[in-house]
Amino acid sequence: MANRIILLETSTSLCSTAIAENGRIVSSRKSAEPRVHASMTAPFVKEMLDECGWTARDCDAVCVSMGPGSYTGLRVGVSTAKGLCFGAGLPLLAVSTLETLFWQGLSEQPEGCKAVLPMLDARRMEVYTCIYSPEGERLTEITPVVLTPDSFAEQFALGPVLIIGDGAEKSRQVLPASAKFVQTFPEAKGMLHPAMREMEQKNFRDVAYFEPFYLKEFIATVSNKKLF
Repeated sequence: MANRIILLETSTSLCSTAIAENGRIVSSRKSAEPRVHASMTAPFVKEMLDECGWTARDCDAVCVSMGPGSYTGLRVGVSTAKGLCFGAGLPLLAVSTLETLFWQGLSEQPEGCKAVLPMLDARRMEVYTCIYSPEGERLTEITPVVLTPDSFAEQFALGPVLIIGDGAEKSRQVLPASAKFVQTFPEAKGMLHPAMREMEQKNFRDVAYFEPFYLKEFIATVSNKKLF
């Protein structure tokens, strides 16, 4: 029996979707414009299913990128995933956005790579990050980091480092030039390996109560502009 997983990545300013069947990507979509998650994520899924000649009920699970990342983007992704799960009776899977970036960067690792630092742009000189071994073991907790020239000095002292994500270009301003910087957004296709692992382990999430990993609490602000 085919093993089919719908993949949703909406954690940053661009959104993407993909469908995996038996360990390979068979269809994918990616937005060309930023911040169109609410209008494009569900239509992307419909397009992919139509392209494959399937309905959501022909799939085995939905996997969503759980964060960290954009509050609004994560809400859209999780809401879409839950809607698919409830509507088609599918289980819910979730994977870390930073792990997705690690797998996207597998072929980008420099020779002799000692560490991989997936980085998501936060604000100013802050990023969401953690440290992975070149083999994919997460060595530290996911945390917000304000970048300075001394950040990750221990990793740089060991040898070549890969920095990947939409925070890579920003980190280039302060971190050693010896690193390899890959400026990119997480994509649904990069979720394939961790999603398959979660599926094999039957690590299903509670569809009703699952919440994204925001890392930081969302704080609503009030505009100073007077409309009347």
